[in-house]
Amino acid sequence: MSGIDPAQTYRQEAAELLDQLEQALLDLERMPGDADLVNTAFRALHTIKGSGAMFGFDAVAAFTHHVETAFDRVRQGDVAASPPLIAVALEAKDHIRHLIEQPDSVDAAGGDGLLQRLRAALAGPAQGPPQPAASTWRLRFRLPRDAMAMGTNPLLLLDELRALGPCIVVADTSAIPPLEKLNPNDCHIGWEVTLTTAQPRSAIEQVFLFVLEEMQLDLEQIAAGAPQPATPAIAPAMPVEARPAESRSPVAARPDTVAASAASSIRVPAERLDDLMDQVGELVIAQSRLKQIAATSSDAQVKAISEDIERLALELRDTTMGARLVPIGQLFGRFRRLVHDLSHELNKDVTLGLAGEETELDKTLIDRLADPLIHLIRNAVDHGVEMPEQRLAAGKPRQGRVALTARHLGHEVLVTVADDGAGLDRARIRQRAEEHGLIAPGAQLSDNELFVLIMQPGFSTAREVTSVSGRGVGMDVVRRAIDSLRGTIDIASEPGKGSEITLRLPLTLAIIDGLLVRVGQGRYVIPLSAIEECVELSAADDNRSRGHTFLNIRGSLVPFLRLREVFQTRTPPDPYQKVVIVSAAEQRVGLVVDQVIGDHQTVIKSLSKLHADVAAFSGATILGDGTVALILEVTHLVEHGQQRDEMPEAAE
Repeated sequence: MSGIDPAQTYRQEAAELLDQLEQALLDLERMPGDADLVNTAFRALHTIKGSGAMFGFDAVAAFTHHVETAFDRVRQGDVAASPPLIAVALEAKDHIRHLIEQPDSVDAAGGDGLLQRLRAALAGPAQGPPQPAASTWRLRFRLPRDAMAMGTNPLLLLDELRALGPCIVVADTSAIPPLEKLNPNDCHIGWEVTLTTAQPRSAIEQVFLFVLEEMQLDLEQIAAGAPQPATPAIAPAMPVEARPAESRSPVAARPDTVAASAASSIRVPAERLDDLMDQVGELVIAQSRLKQIAATSSDAQVKAISEDIERLALELRDTTMGARLVPIGQLFGRFRRLVHDLSHELNKDVTLGLAGEETELDKTLIDRLADPLIHLIRNAVDHGVEMPEQRLAAGKPRQGRVALTARHLGHEVLVTVADDGAGLDRARIRQRAEEHGLIAPGAQLSDNELFVLIMQPGFSTAREVTSVSGRGVGMDVVRRAIDSLRGTIDIASEPGKGSEITLRLPLTLAIIDGLLVRVGQGRYVIPLSAIEECVELSAADDNRSRGHTFLNIRGSLVPFLRLREVFQTRTPPDPYQKVVIVSAAEQRVGLVVDQVIGDHQTVIKSLSKLHADVAAFSGATILGDGTVALILEVTHLVEHGQQRDEMPEAAE
């Protein structure tokens, strides 16, 4: 046995199908006549139902059947994809998700209420053509010998055929072996079915969607007859059954599609990728040790092998990191529903614009980015975008807009949440900051310094409490989450035109390129993505800068920190120190070190809980000689350097 849990596999695939269903429903609300969207929704429901019955999720299959029937009527033109139908279908999608993920906590009455609303949404005169005439078909089929072992239940297939219309089923037992040779796990029975239905041939083939490639199926039309009676809006409760797929048979194209899909991708549990990344990290550490040994060796073969191992380790690192990268669009898609629901709840007309959905980011980062983005989008819709009448009075379109974008910038990914609302209220922020004692009355602050105050715990500018948090409420959660991802936050706002919050994130949290430096006897790693340049600080320049906190870098004054002082190093400094210029959030600071050792493939190890409050370091790494080097937290050092630069010069 492979050890793979079929039920868990179904849950994963169903989650993807439910996401597809939600996107199709949200698009249908804007384009109710789009047949492709209707077919997408129907196919998702059909697969969820069929696979659910196969893997024992009977409650899921029974409920989904009714929603599928409703969209079958939309697909056939009997009813329109009206706003009430879309609304109840979205709630039904949530109910299906709960049935799959938390079946024991689902209220059965809630499902019955949804079905009643579904019937009401489907009520009304038929809009489509008359029902087609029924035809009689003869099917002779035999499933693969291992069909039952692979999860196919023949009785469910027969039930789906019965759902298409009246049929006569006769079993073919001619291939059953003698008892002493009988394997109870094999499927030895074939069937002959005479079926009368108004559905096309493709609908019959659709019943065998998951086994069509391996089974034997003979299908012929033997008679055409009377019109088929109309299908009720929602059938009464019955055993799990299936409805036909779209008249354009996807079955005919399935073998090529499946073969191409299987050849191009494979589903791998995230835990395996995490384990692989851990092993690659250990390999990088071992390669660093080998490189250090080779540097002291006079053996040319050892040096050559070291170079080959270094090249292969780097390629393996890049390949493994690439396998963990997924498009951020799979995260962005979730927020369309959030904006849709908030718009109705707050009586606002807000649309969500998405851009850069193809931008790739480490899956771990994407999973941990969901909650911060929810906070930002909720605040943008609730307290960023004005009420429709206020927007019209200000000369703006009635419909507000929230834009969610992502793009690569060097070794970073920038994720931006922007709205076209009223912008941040500077006076209100200052007032609340003074009330909380965060700033002194009348203190001179730049816009950036003022805006970051909304990230303080408990800070809010909301004048009234709503079911959605005000701007500032929950923003401290956003900051902590982004800090834990080694990212930074930029805030910009223009009165009357809106606000823009940008999250700057690393591509991955596992391995980074770093610059190894020495301060005294200690070695430290500076993330390469934060470094702008390195310059030399001679003893004369060092003496001239005593009492000052800045350097003149090509006419630009850059505040600097002597890391020897920050880390309280007692050994004498090197005669020719170096200054590493780093940047964060468009601010620059120089870090004075004794020696720049060189580039270093840095495998990030988390600090212990005892060191969780040490803001100057974001982690640690193991060097080739087995010693530990701390990774500098550039954002904290930049802020510290800027604060020293702004201190009164009385200390001079």
